Amino acid sequence: MMKVYGAQICIDCRNYKGIQKSRGFDAEYIEITEDTEKLKEFLQMRDHDPVLASVREQGGIGIPLFVNEDGRKTLDMNEAFSWIGQLPVRDDEILEKR
Repeated sequence: MMKVYGAQICIDCRNYKGIQKSRGFDAEYIEITEDTEKLKEFLQMRDHDPVLASVREQGGIGIPLFVNEDGRKTLDMNEAFSWIGQLPVRDDEILEKR
């Protein structure tokens, strides 16, 4: 099952959760602000994984972070959706605009 690391304070994470709920697919959502163990798990990836190098360089957080069953990681929701047979995100599915 795909894992998704995120936080309620993140607009992109809230949009992801809304899409997951409306589409009804399975994925494990990990709220990184829920406890220190979850935060440490996320930070270990964020601080060392090459996929997140640009995020580190820009001083970003790197959520939502999608982790496939095979270990692949991405920050791109549509790429992650392709892993689990979901269609790309439609504009009308984005509940909160920037």
